[in-house]
Amino acid sequence: QVQLVESGGRLVQAGGSLRLSCVVSGLTFSSYTMAWFRQAPGKDREFVAAISWSGGSTAYADSVKGRFAISRDNAKNTVYLQMNNLKPEDTAVYYCAARDTWGGNRRYEATDFTHWGQGTQVTVSS
Repeated sequence: QVQLVESGGRLVQAGGSLRLSCVVSGLTFSSYTMAWFRQAPGKDREFVAAISWSGGSTAYADSVKGRFAISRDNAKNTVYLQMNNLKPEDTAVYYCAARDTWGGNRRYEATDFTHWGQGTQVTVSS
């Protein structure tokens, strides 16, 4: 059974930082591309960042470039999202997701990914 479990979301003030974690089990983590998406109330789920199986390639949404960083530790089956200089518009439920191929440095769609976590809430106050 594949499980993706996110953690680290909380209430933070604008300009602050958070690090989200996603622990994965039930698949060969080191072979999978991992990503973070987010969904704000009333909006579609949107791509945030992705990282290739080795960590050697990454992709980011324009809205988070320079502020967020995705990384992974294959020994711990964990993917991270370091979020700096947070803004109120970053408020959303953040989801991690997995797919078995790297599709290049591009904006991904939610339908590109086959496995999902349950999400963790990030709230940024102004």
